[in-house]
Amino acid sequence: MTVIIILLIAFGISFLGQIVLSNMNMAATQLSVQEGFKKAWHFAIGVAIVEIIYLRIALSGMSWVTQHKTIFQVLGWLTVLVFLVLGIIAFIAATKQVAEKKGVLIDNKLNRFLLGITISALNPVQIPFWFLWSTQLIQNKILEPSFYQFNIFCIGAGLGTLAGIGIYIHGGYWAINKMKTSNKTLNIIMGVVFIITALIQLYRVIYKPWI
Repeated sequence: MTVIIILLIAFGISFLGQIVLSNMNMAATQLSVQEGFKKAWHFAIGVAIVEIIYLRIALSGMSWVTQHKTIFQVLGWLTVLVFLVLGIIAFIAATKQVAEKKGVLIDNKLNRFLLGITISALNPVQIPFWFLWSTQLIQNKILEPSFYQFNIFCIGAGLGTLAGIGIYIHGGYWAINKMKTSNKTLNIIMGVVFIITALIQLYRVIYKPWI
């Protein structure tokens, strides 16, 4: 019973965190529309694997993470810069777009599984996010600091991530086809998402670096 509870808690945390509109979710939607569900799910699996790795780092190296906050603050600033640049590129692509080109993030030949890994890896804020959640769960004796329970927790989080992205893969596909949204509009939406993500990340870096 304890295993199921841990699995469901991790699933819920990850799922709720993932269904918030983000660049990864938008990329998954664009992939499902322009390249099919198979490649979109390859992308999602890549994202989930990095999520699990970051979570495992947070669980296994809590003391190390605490002692190296500066590293994650620097990575946080780099993330702000990357997202701002990608947002600007998306807007430029939308204004110059005359043909139905692919979105900024997926307009490349990179394997979609590797693309998911790359984009997810550019979001190191996942480590302090999971650090805070796991600390709270351990302190409240919901999660025991054991190898077995940590692995169960990671599996639940990975499944939650896949479920969250899955909503964008299939729900987004349905919505875009229903509204007949153009790729130009998707690029504008992606640009807005990137800018908002960058601003949120900037707020976190300055005011709440561990949230």
